[in-house]
Amino acid sequence: MPNHYFDFKQFRVNQEHCAMKVCTDACLFGAWAAKTVNDCEIAPKSILDIGAGTGLLSLMLAQTCSAQIDAVEIEAAAATEAAANCKASPWKDQINVIHHQVQALANNQKLYDLIISNPPFYEQDLKSPDTNKNLALHSQALTLKELLVSANQLLAEKGYFAVLLPFERKAIFVALAEKEGLYVQKSTDVQQTEKHAYFRTMLLLSRTETAVKTDSMIIKINNAYSAEFRALLTPFYLPF
Repeated sequence: MPNHYFDFKQFRVNQEHCAMKVCTDACLFGAWAAKTVNDCEIAPKSILDIGAGTGLLSLMLAQTCSAQIDAVEIEAAAATEAAANCKASPWKDQINVIHHQVQALANNQKLYDLIISNPPFYEQDLKSPDTNKNLALHSQALTLKELLVSANQLLAEKGYFAVLLPFERKAIFVALAEKEGLYVQKSTDVQQTEKHAYFRTMLLLSRTETAVKTDSMIIKINNAYSAEFRALLTPFYLPF
C-alpha cells in the first residue's frame, strides 16, 4: 500500500486522495524539466502545469524558478489535495491550482512561457473500475491531440512545452505535434535499467524547427541509482 505522503527536501506531497501517486518517472521528469529550463536559459515568467495531480511538478518547478504557476487538474479530489500541498509549501503565493478542464482555459486568452504535462498515458486500453484512476491514467478526458491543441493555444509565441510520455507513444506524438506547428528541441529517452528497453521519453518542444538535441539515461545501474539520476534528483530528494 503506498504511503499517504512523500517527503522531499523542501516540501511534502500528500497523496491520499489522488489517484496518481508520486512515482520515480514523474520525479525524474520534474527534475529534468527544471534543469532543462535552466540549461536553455528559458527563464519563464508564467508556467502552466496540465494535469497537476498532487502538484508535484508545480512544486519542483517552483523550487527552482520564480515564475507564477497555474496548475490545472480535472479531478476534484486531486485538485483539492494539490491545492493543500502547494499552500503548505514555501511557494504558496506562487502556485494557483485550478479545478477545471484545460480545454476551457483557452478562452481566458492567457499565454504561458512554459507548459509542462505528465498526461494520461492510455487510450482505448483496459480501464480500472476506479473512475478517478481512469481520469488520471486514461485519455478519456484529454487525448494526445487535445493536449497538443490546448498547449498550442495557451503557449506564448516563444514559449516551450515539456511533456513526459511512454516511449512507444513518442513517434505518434511528434507527428501530431508537428501538425500543430510544435517541434522537438530536446529529447531524452529513459531506461529503467541497462537490461530494459526504453520505457519513457521526455520532450521539450517549441515553435522553432531546429536540430534536435537527443540523449538518453538509465535510472538504475547494477541495482543502484545511476550517477546521472542522482545528479538530477539530489536538489529535490532527501539523501539517497
